[in-house]
Amino acid sequence: METQSLLQQIADNWLLVWMGTFFLGVILWVLRPGSRKLYADTANIPFRNEERPACANACADGACQTKELQS
Repeated sequence: METQSLLQQIADNWLLVWMGTFFLGVILWVLRPGSRKLYADTANIPFRNEERPACANACADGACQTKELQS
């Protein structure tokens, strides 16, 4: 076996091991016990303004008209 092909096979195998370890590390980081509250808070961002909309003067067509813009 040539030296170049041997080095290429070793590099390919170590890259595969590194990528697999990195993937498992990311999965473990996401599923760690302290992250549940953070991800729950992030998931609820679209619903934060349900009680009081961001623009109280929203028109039916979606355009927001305020007194400052009209004057």
